[in-house]
Amino acid sequence: MTEILFYHLTESTLEDALPGLLERSLQRGWRVVVQTGSEDRRDALDQHLWIFRDDSFLAHGTDREAFPAEQPVLLTTGTDNANSARIRFLVDGAEPPDLAVYERAVFLFDGHDATQLEAARRHWKAMKAQGHEVTYWQQTSDRRWERKA
Repeated sequence: MTEILFYHLTESTLEDALPGLLERSLQRGWRVVVQTGSEDRRDALDQHLWIFRDDSFLAHGTDREAFPAEQPVLLTTGTDNANSARIRFLVDGAEPPDLAVYERAVFLFDGHDATQLEAARRHWKAMKAQGHEVTYWQQTSDRRWERKA
């Protein structure tokens, strides 16, 4: 079964937390797909990943560009796995596809957004019911991740 992680953002924004998680995924040799809840969010993350740090950028592309299969990190609003990713990030309450084809899936949700909290609860119940290994992580005041369940 797919390992499912729920990351509850309480101290930082998605833009602050996501790049580091993507870098760690790439260091493991994994291709990554990030599914957003809207085209606007996809496009904003696309811009952000090129400039998030002065000394680095994350090579990536979006599902609206040519050759999505070649992207190490693919940003999408869809449910396909065009770049044969081993890990899928779901943000902004994006509705997950069948996650059985992934080694790991990560739901990142804003703890200050009631809609995202409700979606995360719904997804947690669904993933457990499907038999996936599910863990819940919450940010501490110093922005580290602490396993809560």
